[in-house]
Amino acid sequence: MLEDHSTPIITDEYIVQMHARAKPYSLMILKAGEARHQDGAEKILWEHAREIHALRVQGLLSIVCPVSDGSELEGIGIFNASVEEVKTIMDEHPGVNAGIFVYEIHPCRGFPGDSLPEERAT
Repeated sequence: MLEDHSTPIITDEYIVQMHARAKPYSLMILKAGEARHQDGAEKILWEHAREIHALRVQGLLSIVCPVSDGSELEGIGIFNASVEEVKTIMDEHPGVNAGIFVYEIHPCRGFPGDSLPEERAT
């Protein structure tokens, strides 16, 4: 069965209701650092993965999107935490301390309950 992909009608009231539900989050942009391709980086990258999964399990890192296009961009994350909390987390991150990653953090807003779909609709 094909899904209906027609554009829904969005009323002004709907927009007002959704904006009232928006909640603050922190967007973290992870980029390659100077040590990203040095010897020994793979071991630290594995620990980076362990840390990312721990943050997910703790409920602090709500969305994780690794980027694998060969650019300097390594990934993005949406944290359910303040900019200050994320800065503390990232300043203690082994990949950042080793110079494998650098990061930016930006305050953002999102709608509670939003998530990535399990599968891509066809």
